[in-house]
Amino acid sequence: MVILTVNGIDCYYGSVKVLENVRFSVKERDFTGILGPNGSGKTTLLRSISRTLKPHKGVIFLNEVNIYTLKSVDVAKQMAVVPQDNVIAFNFTALDIVLMGRNPHLSRFQMESEKDIAIARGAMELTNTWHLKERPINELSGGERQRVIIARALAQEPKILLLDEPTVHLDINNQLEIMDLLKELCTKKGLIVLAVFHDFNLAARYCDSAILLKGGKIVSAGNLDAVLTSENIRSVFQVDAMVKRHSITDCLYVMPVSMPKPLSSRNLSVHLICGAGTGTTLMKILVNEGYNVTAGVLNVLDTDYETARLLKIPVTSEAPFSPITEETHRANLEMISKASAVVLTAVPFGYGNLRNLEAAKEALKRGNPTFVIEEVPIEQRDFTKGKAKKHLTELKSKGATFVRNQDELLSLLDISDDKLKIAKEPSTKIPGHLKPETNSHKGDEMDDVESI
Repeated sequence: MVILTVNGIDCYYGSVKVLENVRFSVKERDFTGILGPNGSGKTTLLRSISRTLKPHKGVIFLNEVNIYTLKSVDVAKQMAVVPQDNVIAFNFTALDIVLMGRNPHLSRFQMESEKDIAIARGAMELTNTWHLKERPINELSGGERQRVIIARALAQEPKILLLDEPTVHLDINNQLEIMDLLKELCTKKGLIVLAVFHDFNLAARYCDSAILLKGGKIVSAGNLDAVLTSENIRSVFQVDAMVKRHSITDCLYVMPVSMPKPLSSRNLSVHLICGAGTGTTLMKILVNEGYNVTAGVLNVLDTDYETARLLKIPVTSEAPFSPITEETHRANLEMISKASAVVLTAVPFGYGNLRNLEAAKEALKRGNPTFVIEEVPIEQRDFTKGKAKKHLTELKSKGATFVRNQDELLSLLDISDDKLKIAKEPSTKIPGHLKPETNSHKGDEMDDVESI
């Protein structure tokens, strides 16, 4: 088994330290991504492993042998490099470039044999470049040239493949083809693949493990679940991100979130009763408007829960897929008691979250202005044999304001520095097609907007 071990290396450019005490180990069939912001030392790490930049401190072992004690040709037989920039001074054909990968296996002045040509052809067919064999390398597009360089690396028949942003010049189709190929080589031929990525999601789809660098130091290393976390991404990149597992691919995926900057600061609180992603957009809008927002009860891992965490919104939470307990229900009511208004989104209701409707009714009872967004009819999201609909009917009869969507909700809210005002003049505050209910309408079906 081939094992590459990086043991506590420090690397410098002149007097500037760019890597400090970097240590990790990878073995056959490991596909490891190296992630980090610009200037974190990713490329320097590859250069050190490939013997381009000797560490000032520490050792790099290839099967317990210091690679800096080996001859270059012996290292080249086991390790191939695909650099980020592929500047080639002479206009060789694509086949000539790929055949250069056979040099470590040839003696001085030895010509390539039929076997070498067959290996080169195989590498070019794998990378979909054989049809380019007679084309001068400098006449190829950036993506075509990148695939030829990868073919040259494969022609070396290495045990370790080092790649610095291997898909940087490729379109999406070629990215997937090359990454699929690298993954197959890793799993079926037992290669170690160590690659620098800027794309979290590409790394998450193909890598088994990752190394996260910041300022030349390893912040986290190990399996993807441990490395690609919202906390690590925020710490290293100063970017808030949601990290979820895709329901189809079962791979992690990362969604960077642009944090809203409040346009103003207000001393008013809006409590959202939401879930299943129905409150995500509204949370961002309200935070951006400077409202103090709270939310609950939300199940951990729910989309709205993740959004609330990213936006640093206080939230009452319950365990994943668990019904609302008496304890969390009371905590939710405590948040509601401090809110200036309560908003109930068009969340689906099952028996587990019916208590959120009870909380909305309690808010009305306590005098909190309560708004109900009905983007989706309750009949389409009531999975409680009509119990949720009954609660909504009670909310309507007791004075909740029903609106069709969040835009209409926002048109009815007039936030001042010291209190929440509900707009009451249809001619100036409420869109013309929306009319407050009068006594003559009682008993009719719910209008798009009702103030009872």
